[in-house]
Amino acid sequence: MDILALLQCLQSAVPRTTLRQCSRIVAALLVMTGRVTMLGISRWAGPGGSYRTVQRFFSQALPWAMLFWVFFRQHVYRADEVYLLVGDEVVATKAGTHTHGLDRFFSSLYGKPVPGLAFFALSLVSTQQRRSFPIRVEQVVRSDAEKAASKAKAEAKKQTLSTAKRRPGRPKGSKNTPKADVTLTPEFLRITGMLGALLPLIAGAVSLTYLVLDGHFGNHNALQMARQNHLHLISKLRYDAALYFPYTGPYAGRGPHRKYGGKVDYDNIPTQYLKETTVEGHIETRLYQAHMLHKEFAQPLHVVIITKTHLQTQARGHVVLFSSDLELAYASLVDYYGLRFQIEFNFRDAKQYWGLEDFMNITPTGVTNAANLSLFMVNVSYRLQADRRQRDPAYSVLDVKADCRGSKYVEETIKMLPEKPEPVLLEQIRNKVACLGRIHAAQPFCSFS
Repeated sequence: MDILALLQCLQSAVPRTTLRQCSRIVAALLVMTGRVTMLGISRWAGPGGSYRTVQRFFSQALPWAMLFWVFFRQHVYRADEVYLLVGDEVVATKAGTHTHGLDRFFSSLYGKPVPGLAFFALSLVSTQQRRSFPIRVEQVVRSDAEKAASKAKAEAKKQTLSTAKRRPGRPKGSKNTPKADVTLTPEFLRITGMLGALLPLIAGAVSLTYLVLDGHFGNHNALQMARQNHLHLISKLRYDAALYFPYTGPYAGRGPHRKYGGKVDYDNIPTQYLKETTVEGHIETRLYQAHMLHKEFAQPLHVVIITKTHLQTQARGHVVLFSSDLELAYASLVDYYGLRFQIEFNFRDAKQYWGLEDFMNITPTGVTNAANLSLFMVNVSYRLQADRRQRDPAYSVLDVKADCRGSKYVEETIKMLPEKPEPVLLEQIRNKVACLGRIHAAQPFCSFS
């Protein structure tokens, strides 16, 4: 496939020179081996892709939000599919002291804060294809005020634990404040800014209803942030979240009407809320669904509790999913939250194949371009796989790279011959060489002519 023709849809967003540079770099990423750095890219880019050219590309500010959207709309979008908006943060470990935004961020892979760079990504997840497509990426850079606030919060928590328990009852002089009036933290303000820029851009084509975030965002502030952007939140609560059933008893005759009923006991959930029971092997899974209340949330929550019990040992565990959409079916809520994990595959591919973990840029613009390019390549590789997967469902990213690399080797070798072979023989040679590094045997399709 001609990479320049594939990226031709981007010509309305970037100058022709930048588009030509991008096509050379994308082609190099598809064929290269080793670490994905500017120097590594230049070694594989061929004519028109010198090290200085690669440096120029990474040093210029690019409209990545528009590039993601135009490519998605042209090559990925399907009008008959339903899309979810999924957000998550990815951490790329980095050493040194001069890289822009370098800090200590919590990494779920290591289970602790590690030195590196953090990026927050928004992806569109197709509920039919069950795949995630990155649509916007921004670097997480903590300001000095944000670091100071985080440190003060940690110190206050330590002091609270060490001091004596305060007297029961409401503190003297405290006042009621509407729960819907929240002060968003810098983290939520950053995400709100991304949503505010993305939603108007895609409003004419993609209709979004749900924002799906992981358990870190299972709180009232995240819900209000989603509702302010006219989206419903789907997330996860803590396993010990203090949930209450709505009170349905009689009025006491004085004072305000009682709002909270009994507290949810996760070990003894009433059977009237049981929706589904399945048994696989020795594991019994039960799904409970109800509208519940939480004292930290301003509105009722649509809650689905999933319990799993080992029938032989009676070991038990549960997770608590919730949504602000009270009309959403419980099966859809579970399915949509499960689709959130598709964004993790984007991060895996970006790190493993496209340089998110390898790049050595240190300037703000260079870091932004390297991170966005690595996730942009996730969409490009999907497009290259799409046609082949109709007849070869196992066709993978490694197969794409093997095909492209083999075709590149053949084309470079043919240039040294005194005369070119016949087209039929040339195609047979290309197919044979391209299959050498394939994981799944099939006919290659890439060409860089």
